[in-house]
Amino acid sequence: MFNGPDFPKSLDENVFNSWLENGRLDKLGYQYLLIIWDEYDSQYRPVYAAHRGEFGRYQRYASSVGRESLIAAYDLYSESKVG
Repeated sequence: MFNGPDFPKSLDENVFNSWLENGRLDKLGYQYLLIIWDEYDSQYRPVYAAHRGEFGRYQRYASSVGRESLIAAYDLYSESKVG
């Protein structure tokens, strides 16, 4: 996943699927999986959110100058990408 020049590196699909599953199983009732790029560690990491309003904590990758950038957001249950 995330192959191409618009992304810092690719993400293994098995890792992505495990993040979806972990989010669905969490007892806190998350609805969304945010894929965050950590510039300092040069790796993706999952962030779970219960509400869309939490997306605003992160800047989009293309416009980010900070440590963390939002690469994509997914609904945990439909697995569809959220715009």
